[in-house]
Amino acid sequence: MGSEGGVWVEDSGFGGTDVLSADLSGSADHLVVLVHGILGSNDDWKYAASQFIRMLPDKVIVHCSERNMYKLTLDGVDIMGERLAEEVAEVINRRPGLQKISFIAHSVGGLVSRYAIGRLYRLAVKSQENLANVAHNEHAKGTIYGLKAMNFITVATPHLGSRGNKQVPFLFGLTPVEKVAPLVIHWIFRRTGKHLFLTDNDEGRLPLLLRLVEDCDDLFFMSSLKLFVRRVAYANVGCDHIVGWRTSSIRRISELPKWEKSVNEKYPHVVYEEQAEGSTSVNNSYDSGICINNDMLEENMVAGLTRLSWERVDVSFHESRQKFAAHSIIQVKDSLLHSEGADIIQHMIDHFLL
Repeated sequence: MGSEGGVWVEDSGFGGTDVLSADLSGSADHLVVLVHGILGSNDDWKYAASQFIRMLPDKVIVHCSERNMYKLTLDGVDIMGERLAEEVAEVINRRPGLQKISFIAHSVGGLVSRYAIGRLYRLAVKSQENLANVAHNEHAKGTIYGLKAMNFITVATPHLGSRGNKQVPFLFGLTPVEKVAPLVIHWIFRRTGKHLFLTDNDEGRLPLLLRLVEDCDDLFFMSSLKLFVRRVAYANVGCDHIVGWRTSSIRRISELPKWEKSVNEKYPHVVYEEQAEGSTSVNNSYDSGICINNDMLEENMVAGLTRLSWERVDVSFHESRQKFAAHSIIQVKDSLLHSEGADIIQHMIDHFLL
């Protein structure tokens, strides 16, 4: 616990770090949950957390999750999602003044966050007052554990999984290698690897990533995602050897845009931005009893997620001296080694909805 440069950092006492203004009399009512990726820790978002507090000192309280650190990230997206949901609920219970909530998640953390909000989703209270003022009631459509959902931001997240079709660049797009990877990935990344390569088959159910594009039993995956005023996907257009451009930007191959070198001095690494409206088309062609190929799996995930609107921000570190560390630079995982990604954090803050 301590203060540095106007930023107060404290151990939440149950797994996690809260970052807030050193002026503890502030009126911040917006919880920003930062979620790390595979084999990561709460330190991965240390730079971003401090920047958010310095620039929005009286607006936000930042919580850096640590319930799923290091080897715990191999336990599976669902188990991590349950832990994260429990952690966020405890933070909210401890700070009764909170009114709003946002998530910013890196890599696999984006999938974990999508699971967690499905667990944290709360239906609106169906009172006569609610029904009479439904058009004016901000909670009429539901909440995330009682809070208004604002920004859901993912950074280099494999929304479409990592299976085939050059979704994992370090496999070099070699078909034989991509076919073998799903068979052995669980030896390295255990249950999480199965989820990423869509080889999980719990009790004969569809792979988890497919289930994440629908409400499922008592988990409201899509209803909760729909609650957020903004959904944003930051993606590396290249040099990210962990997560490919298409899976992190939620696009089909034909939808990948042509991009040019940025001329924006403030955001020199942002090379393409778009606001994609939600699609009304539905393409649920899968069936739990039918074997389906990679293209069909991917199409159903794209179609499911793009029923909602998304802001897409495409990023390039092609001219960086450490371009092959793009997966870490995009979140400034280390403030010294990955400082070239600072403009991406600035972009997040400048466009953040309060």
